[in-house]
Order: sequence, then C-alpha cells, then structure tokens
Amino acid sequence: MTTFTRNILAVVFALILLGIARTSRAIEHEKPYGEPYHLLGKRMVFTTWYFVRPGQLDWQSATGQSAGAKADVKDGPFDARFNLIDAPSGIELVSEPAQRIGPIISRDRPWEKMGIAITTVIQDAGKFRLWGSCQDAAGKRYACYFESKDGKTWERPNLGLVEFDGSKDTNLLSYPVASVFIDPTAPPEARYKTVKEGDAPDFPKYKQHRPWSVMATETDPGRAHAIRAAVSPDGLNWTELKQSMSVEPSDTLIVATYDPRLKKYVMFTRSYMVGPRAEATTMPTARRHQFVQRRAIGRAESEKFEEFPLSQVIIESGNDMPPTDTYYTNCYTTLPCAPDHHAMFPAIYHQISDTTSIELFTSYDGKMWHRAPGSPLLRTNNFGPWDGGCVFAQPNLLELPDGSWALPYTGYIYPHKYPRGAWAYDPGLALWPKGRLMALQAKERGEFTTVAFLAPSAKLKINAVTDRAGSILVEAADLEGNPLKGRTFDDAIPIVGDQYRTVVKWKGAGELGVAASQPVVLRFRMDKAKIYALDFE
Repeated sequence: MTTFTRNILAVVFALILLGIARTSRAIEHEKPYGEPYHLLGKRMVFTTWYFVRPGQLDWQSATGQSAGAKADVKDGPFDARFNLIDAPSGIELVSEPAQRIGPIISRDRPWEKMGIAITTVIQDAGKFRLWGSCQDAAGKRYACYFESKDGKTWERPNLGLVEFDGSKDTNLLSYPVASVFIDPTAPPEARYKTVKEGDAPDFPKYKQHRPWSVMATETDPGRAHAIRAAVSPDGLNWTELKQSMSVEPSDTLIVATYDPRLKKYVMFTRSYMVGPRAEATTMPTARRHQFVQRRAIGRAESEKFEEFPLSQVIIESGNDMPPTDTYYTNCYTTLPCAPDHHAMFPAIYHQISDTTSIELFTSYDGKMWHRAPGSPLLRTNNFGPWDGGCVFAQPNLLELPDGSWALPYTGYIYPHKYPRGAWAYDPGLALWPKGRLMALQAKERGEFTTVAFLAPSAKLKINAVTDRAGSILVEAADLEGNPLKGRTFDDAIPIVGDQYRTVVKWKGAGELGVAASQPVVLRFRMDKAKIYALDFE
C-alpha cells in the first residue's frame, strides 16, 4: 500500500468517525417534546401561554363523526357542525405594578456615605445574602456584603477581610463581586460563581483561538473589553479565573446562571442594536457618534463556565417604543420555587428625560422572550425622594417569609448621566404581596385547560382572587382529557374571594385524584377572577 493510499484511507476513516460522532451527539441531544410536561419545581405561574392549551377545532359531520379536513365527507355548506376542544376563551395575561419600600439599609458606615448599590441577592442556607458596592465620601468604591433573615432588615457581618481606617471589622470584600449564582454541578471550592465586566490581559493569546468582538477594542483604543469570572467556596473569598470568558463590550451588570434543563451555563449581557460600519472607514470619536448603537440585551450559553461564545442580541428596542428608549440592564432571574419559569426585569433607559423604568419580560425556556402586559411595573419616582433620579433592578426575585415576592433595586437621587460628584444612591425592594406578579384574568366569564403535566404532588393549592360575585371552579382530568372520578366541575367546591395558597377541594376530596409524578390535566372555569399561581404540596 502506497503512502498516498494510506493517507487517503486515513482521511476517509477520520471522516467516518467524525460523522459517527456527530450522529451520536445529535441522537444524544435529541429529546422528545409535547405532553406531558415535567415541572422542575412545585409551582406553576402563568407568565406566558406555555401552560395553557391553545385548543383544537373540529367539524363534525351530519352523522356526528369527526370530519375535519376529510376529503371523503361530502356534507353540504350547513351540514357539518363546528366544534372546539379545550379552547380557552375570555382570559388574558395581566401583570401587577410593584409597591416600593426603601431604603432598606441606612448608610451609617464611613465607607457607605455616598451610597450603597445592590448587585445580587440570593436565598442560601435559610438566609438572604446580598452582595453590592458602596462609596465613601471621597468617592472611593468598595465591594460589600450583607445578610438578612427576612429580606428587609439587614446586618453587616464583620468579615475581617478588608481594612478601613486601621480596622478590619468591616463587611467589605477584597474582590469586586457582581452577579452571583450557586452552581449545583461544581466542586465545593467553586460552588459560588460571579461574572463581571473587565479587561482582557490575555487578549493577544486569546484572539488566536477564540472569537472576539471588534467593538471590544474600538470603544476604548488600547483596551480590550472582556467578561471576567471568579469562583468561591463561600461567596466571600474569591479567586479570579486567569482567562477571559468572552471578549466583548458589556459594561453593565452581567447575569450568569446554570440552567438545569439545558444542563448548560447561560449568560445575559449588555449588547447593542448596531450594524456594520462601511468598509475602509474609521469610527468617528465625537460623543454624538457613541449613541448610534442602541443598547440591547444579549445571551450566550456554554457547556463550560470558563468559555462562552459571543452573545447574540435577544431583546432590542421595538417598533412600538419611542426611538429614544433603549434596554440598559437585563436583571435575569427565575421565579421563586419555579426554576423553569424565566423572567427579566430590564431597565428601560429613557434618554429623552434621563430616567429609567423597570419592565417585565417572561420566557418558558430562557431563549424566547415576551414583554409582559402592563409593563413597566416600576418607574423612576418623582424628583426629590431617594429614587427620584433613576432606578435599576438587580437579581434575584425573592420570596420573603410572609409570601411576598421582592425584587431588589437601587435608586439614585440624580438622573443617570447627571454630574456624579454629589450623587447618592440606596437599596430598595419592589414588592408584590402574596407573590402576585402576573395572573390569568377573566374580567367576566372565561375558561381554559392546562397542558398535561406530571403532578409534583397529590395536593393542589391556588393563589387567586375573585370579585364578590365571581368564582373559580377546577376540574382534574387524565392524559386523554377524561374527568377524574369525583374531580369534575360538578364536584368542585367554588373558590371565592381572596384565596392565598388555598387547597383546591372537591366534594369529599382534598387531593387531585392522581399520585405524585402521574399525568394530570386541569380545567378552569372563571368568573370575574384572577389566578396567580398553582402550588403542589
């Protein structure tokens, strides 16, 4: 066998192996779709139409048989009868405006005199943990840390990590922590992870084997904007990774997480609604040219936390928005007790007034996003109060001990681009009592059927409100849509009034009629009512 023949055979063999590998990966990642669904948590919140069956139509022949689109049925123009199956009607998705409380932390330490800003709050080991930044009277910035039992009253642990005026009895951190998440797949020494904007000192080597954005180097000549990361065993002592996660401009709070359904890391970034510059031209440097690119929200996903592809724009200024509005921060989060319910509370920057407002976007998979009806949910306060200049929301959406849902935000007394030598800022909470953020509403009579899903438990609780003359009835059915014995509408005990996590009951029964992890379909008849969430306990 000649050398040439051996080389040809080696190439062919390699291509065969590559094809097998690709086929194996495709088969490995291919997943079934459709009913029944599997909830990752024990809560269903109606933030999109994902859990609501769209219904099906049919035409029944004169003999009463299903004849929809059948060519062998010769019925005349008025012989067949129209029929709807599990079709929703009279309902709409609505969101509720937020209440505001704050400041929730007083600036009574010398390193906090100018302000305290939140970057992340998580619930961990029975307490709320807050990472943020602060500024002293001279304008010097520090990273800081707080803890709370109820999410409203906060303490400053003496960490002994950073000295201020000769004492280490401070709550200051030695690393500028930004967005924090707990990685369920990581070893103990890297359980906590954070991502933030930074520079790329490894850029000359980085660009030889990784994709990078030209904008990262053109924005500030001589600098390569990057996204950096650090890991920690306890959330207090951090080690920065040597290499950049991505080289692209992203100069606001970047949010990363681990998606248990994708089994990947996902990152949401500051991106831009901007097109390519004409070839053989240089970028103008005057200030007026800096705002041609509208701010937008980007997304990237990776199997490796250390390496991300360049983010792709997923949310940008819509045609129904004023041309002076742009998306500033993303504030990605999941809903409490529902890790497969994705949400964002982006800050809309109103350049025409130098103010911001907080909107709500929802998603069933973290990829396809929808603006919630009723947005914005929180606006910049009137001029004068602590949050009368601008507001920015930070992750995560929290469930407080009293059942309220709380979104951390930072309020500034001055507009965003106002001279900052004398500005001040404080942390607050946007609050939705009883977790009533979004709902399915029937202003009059309405009905809908859920998709089939595996019941997380045999007991169903409802978070709902009806008018005095309104009501809600619930029917449970099997995978084929047949009502379960004793769980029909005729058996249902009407739900009336303000019912927060109330057990749904039928005559003589307080359980769904199916065991945990078994498929179930729920039907609802509503009259002047809102359904906020279903809990399974």
